[in-house]
Amino acid sequence: MAKFDLIVIGAGPGGYVCAIRAAQLGMKVAVAEGRETLGGTCLNVGCIPSKALLHATHQLHEVHENFEKMGIMGAKPKVDWPRMLAYKDDVIGQNTKGIEFLFKKNKVTWLKGWATIPSAGKVQVGDETHEARNIVIASGSEAASLPGVEIDEKTVVTSTGALELEKLPKKMVVIGGGVIGLEMGSVYARLGAEVTVVEYLDRLIPGNDGEVAKTFQRILKKQGMDFILGAAVQAVTVKRGKASVGYTLRKDESEHVIEADCVLVATGRKPFTQGLGLDKLGVALTRRGQIATDAHYASSVKGIHAIGDVIEGPMLAHKAEDEGMAVAEILAGQAGHVNYGVIPGVIYTTPEVASVGETEETLKEAGRAYKVGKFSFMGNGRAKAVFLGEGFVKILADRETDRILGAHVIGPMAGDLIHEVCVAMEFGASAEDLARTCHAHPTFSEAMREAALACGDGAIHA
Repeated sequence: MAKFDLIVIGAGPGGYVCAIRAAQLGMKVAVAEGRETLGGTCLNVGCIPSKALLHATHQLHEVHENFEKMGIMGAKPKVDWPRMLAYKDDVIGQNTKGIEFLFKKNKVTWLKGWATIPSAGKVQVGDETHEARNIVIASGSEAASLPGVEIDEKTVVTSTGALELEKLPKKMVVIGGGVIGLEMGSVYARLGAEVTVVEYLDRLIPGNDGEVAKTFQRILKKQGMDFILGAAVQAVTVKRGKASVGYTLRKDESEHVIEADCVLVATGRKPFTQGLGLDKLGVALTRRGQIATDAHYASSVKGIHAIGDVIEGPMLAHKAEDEGMAVAEILAGQAGHVNYGVIPGVIYTTPEVASVGETEETLKEAGRAYKVGKFSFMGNGRAKAVFLGEGFVKILADRETDRILGAHVIGPMAGDLIHEVCVAMEFGASAEDLARTCHAHPTFSEAMREAALACGDGAIHA
């Protein structure tokens, strides 16, 4: 029976980061992972492969829509779908092998197989049982479905199946207007599919800034995606490889059917704790099936901690990574901490959408006085040069103190631009602090400075 200071269950972003950080702090660490490769959902069937396809199809869009505008002439290339999938798989391989290298470098043991916790302080993987002073559950999440919708990962797929379709669909229905649905929907729209998004609510990307959501929908519609909002999906039936999606419009209870070659179910995710033996251990769960934890990520059973998608909070890889580092530091006797008020969210379409902190809606609900600084990318020379002038930056600041409360970006490189606001918020900076920081010209980042200026006397290029 092998003995460890820490055994982490799950080698996704939360788990492998936790393991490496704990090893750096001098612990003897093992990670139990049942996949054939490390990296969890994110590296294998989530964040990384989807970004590869988003990149490939954006290049296709540039060739067909913008090359001739720049004087680049020639025959327009066609899509070799198997080769595009092979490129995606190669990207996955490079990243997962990178985690293996990091495990070896940091002397982290990989326990290959699915884990069970027979009792506190013990983890069983296959026929072997290992002892650990502490256990961190980082087993992630799995796709959630809807009643009346059966997933076969061929015609009716989750995000996993959408990354490896045998052939390109002519018509695709996406159930769910959140991040995953819009990212994958935009991939197939660029590849020539007629994509229709069916969303239960009356808007896209719930929780994001309302003005951003409306602008986002308008831009995606211009790109060829259609939207049916306020629609409750009742059932999906498959016959001879074709799907029929039945839905009811909430405003008048009228019933409708839409046909498709492929249906992507993107209605969210749920914690994956199957097989861990949490019931037998008496680990307390929330009403939503998440592991209940305290401020130090400890569960109700001593010695068992949890992070990432299996606990409360946004299901984001970087949130799990932060928690992984924090719990490792706590177990090492340090003061690990995560600032949940400064966790950015990004949608990797073109244009990208990024946000951090408060929205106008949450500030109004809280009755907090605020001011808005807004700047359009049409005023940014770099954005116009690359045909990405649509969108804007919005910075929200306290009306009295000028302290930055949140930011929302729809435009080029939004997922990278948002981080200067994240850093500013971590240090309690004001909009004026950001506005007085020199930004290189010409860069997309100048739009961030202009929005900060607009919180004061006004932007220069507006």
